[in-house]
Amino acid sequence: MNKKAIILFSGGLDSTTCLAWAKSQGFMCYTMSFIYGQKHSVEVERAKSLALQYGVVEHKCFTLPLNEIRGSSLTDKNKDVADYQGKGGIPDTYVPARNTIFLSVALAWGEVIGANDIFLGANHVDYSGYPDCRPEYFQAFEKLAQLATRVGVEHHQSFVVHTPLLHMSKAEIIREGLRLGIDYAQTISCYRADDKGRACGKCDSCMFRKKGFSEAGVVDPTQYV
Repeated sequence: MNKKAIILFSGGLDSTTCLAWAKSQGFMCYTMSFIYGQKHSVEVERAKSLALQYGVVEHKCFTLPLNEIRGSSLTDKNKDVADYQGKGGIPDTYVPARNTIFLSVALAWGEVIGANDIFLGANHVDYSGYPDCRPEYFQAFEKLAQLATRVGVEHHQSFVVHTPLLHMSKAEIIREGLRLGIDYAQTISCYRADDKGRACGKCDSCMFRKKGFSEAGVVDPTQYV
């Protein structure tokens, strides 16, 4: 196919599966990661390493001071990331407008290099809490992309936001990733990962990950503190 694609890549379970899936579909992959003031910034180093292993065409890392806006336990030094409590509603790990900001940067890079396909590892577990992980949100962003870009206005080109994991459970994502040959021991999902990349085993992300491996019937390779 030889088409270019931008992959939003954190080095976590979902985004690594998304990258592997995009490569399996024949896309030439360009990955991008963000240092946005997240407390678990060790994920960025893991993303760089994985991008190299997967032989992406180019990997970029952008710095955005979202911690100055605060409003999330992932970025606000005055808020602790809580243990998983299973409550409904939007969790305090939600970072205001994060996906909109990330997708906008991806859109800009995509327009420059001629990549009209953007991949994001959102899935239905996040969809239950984060407003910017809903199908209608991604559909709306595609419309915005065509209205807001030169190639959209002058050349009538459309952008596609691919969310191949959106309607998959964590167990289904893990099974698909294993089929694609992913070594999940190298990925980091924890919101409170230490400097060595070891997971806390108690935050929302860790609990969803643990549950996924259990339901998939495979050994969890995560290194916990």
